Amino acid sequence: MYSYCCCSLIQYCLFNQVIDLKQEHIQIMKVLMNVWKIYEEHLKRRNPNTPTITYDISQLFDFVDQLTDLSCLVYQKSTNTYAPYNKDWIKEKIYVLLRRAAGHGK
Repeated sequence: MYSYCCCSLIQYCLFNQVIDLKQEHIQIMKVLMNVWKIYEEHLKRRNPNTPTITYDISQLFDFVDQLTDLSCLVYQKSTNTYAPYNKDWIKEKIYVLLRRAAGHGK
């Protein structure tokens, strides 16, 4: 699906503390899954006594929009450089990933 070398740059605030995450991934899909995981961890921290938490994609995208900084640098083999992609690009790729996981697209 997404087999490019990339780096995710994520900055978010948690209890008035700014947290920076820089992670290198072999596949973009791992970056997308990491954003999803960060959101679920955020929900667990906000709802520690709730055994099951449900949400929809619009809530995930609202969370992404609230992140201080989120970008994905994707390696471009033709130029030997990394191209930056913003939150909208990341949300689009997450949407495609979730649709594929649900069996609604290729």
